[in-house]
Amino acid sequence: MRRRRLGADDGEASEVNLTPMLDVVFIMLIFFIVTTSFIKESGVEIERPESSAASPRPDAQVMVAITPEGAVWVDGRAVDLHRVGGEVAGLVSDDGSVVIQADRESTTGLLIEVMDRIREAGVEQVAVAASRSRP
Repeated sequence: MRRRRLGADDGEASEVNLTPMLDVVFIMLIFFIVTTSFIKESGVEIERPESSAASPRPDAQVMVAITPEGAVWVDGRAVDLHRVGGEVAGLVSDDGSVVIQADRESTTGLLIEVMDRIREAGVEQVAVAASRSRP
């Protein structure tokens, strides 16, 4: 009488339990989501002027950018100059602040007009971004 061999000759493939691997992948996904830092960007590339007295301002709630061509961007969207105050006021909380990134080639008059429109809309904390110059 022949003995049957147990194992692979049976025709049944052994199954691999993937549950522990999926648990590890899920935990890693949660870890990476929690530890990710979200950086506010203005939406356009700006070449900021340099200043030796520039100080960091990490608490900015809204970023406004002014391009060399005179376009105004608020949080990644192009906005008409006449509506910039209302757009920014809708995005800023009561104690929030706004940082304006004006390109080196943009006009000072446009920068001042944007600042005035933001302040007229009720936002008091407005700052202008500059790159810190290296000594």
